[in-house]
Amino acid sequence: MTRPAIYLQDAHAISEGISFSKYAEERNFDAVWQADSRLVREASVPMAAFAACTEKIKIGSGVIDVWTRNPARLASMFATLDDLAPGRILCGLGAWWDPLATKVGVSRVRPLKVMREVVDVVRALLANETVTFEGEFVSLDGVELDYVYQERKPKDVPIYIGATGMKMMELTGEIADGVVLNYLVSPDYNNRAMDALQKGAEKAGRSIDEIDRPQLVVCSVHEDRDTALSMARNMVAQYLGQQPHIMEASGVPKSLLDDVGQILTWPATHEQVEAAAKLVPDDIVQMLTASGTAAEAREAVAGYMANGCTSPVLYPLGDVYATIDAFAGWDHNS
Repeated sequence: MTRPAIYLQDAHAISEGISFSKYAEERNFDAVWQADSRLVREASVPMAAFAACTEKIKIGSGVIDVWTRNPARLASMFATLDDLAPGRILCGLGAWWDPLATKVGVSRVRPLKVMREVVDVVRALLANETVTFEGEFVSLDGVELDYVYQERKPKDVPIYIGATGMKMMELTGEIADGVVLNYLVSPDYNNRAMDALQKGAEKAGRSIDEIDRPQLVVCSVHEDRDTALSMARNMVAQYLGQQPHIMEASGVPKSLLDDVGQILTWPATHEQVEAAAKLVPDDIVQMLTASGTAAEAREAVAGYMANGCTSPVLYPLGDVYATIDAFAGWDHNS
């Protein structure tokens, strides 16, 4: 049976996130993924809160960037989270995005090279190795997680990459334990992602079946279908403006992207998003999200499962408890 997960950004108080995490655990969800959300919410603090208040559910970073934390500190952060919830922590890393990165002084040069170096070093440190590494981005001289007061042993923290472009997807297939597939993409995008993951996996002499493939899915559930679609439409409009290259790759007509792009600036104002949303038709909303009644949302998620996703990571719009209930005990094969 497929076990879904829940995805949290900064739309709710951390105290509410704790309640959602406990409820998702009660409903047998697999994981809670917390984003490093823009410059609003840093991921590790809510992750620790969720881990401390649950017993079985996994807690993942979905995702945090590889540029602003030294990789040795990244490793110590995830080692600390594992101390709190042994065997339940998932390390999700991403290459961040512009224009935010540029605005804070980060030049995202050679992201594939940087990701490979960071993943190699973080994995080695978590495996209790002493690391000397001189790369283009990472430089460590005899560094280890220098445990003094606890047992010296490897940490069981799998590493996921939040890949979007096909080159990063191929690298993920080669070096990572899993991929966090992006949201607001089409099943056709997933097919190309699976090909890239397979190509990367073959480089490392392994199968794509060895790579976990959770996927973020924007999920807007309401008994009134029009209300559900309206909740999702604003988010779709914003993404059409922010990530037009991904949207075009997912099959969104370029004419719509151009029209939306003329309205939205960055950061977009609420008024701009409202105006752009009026241009987005229902079929585009449903192509890119799991929106509608609970049955319609489950059907849409099944489409992602049929195209490579191993676990839907539900990004809930509206009532989070209703979203959890809609997928509790759900088996997409039934």
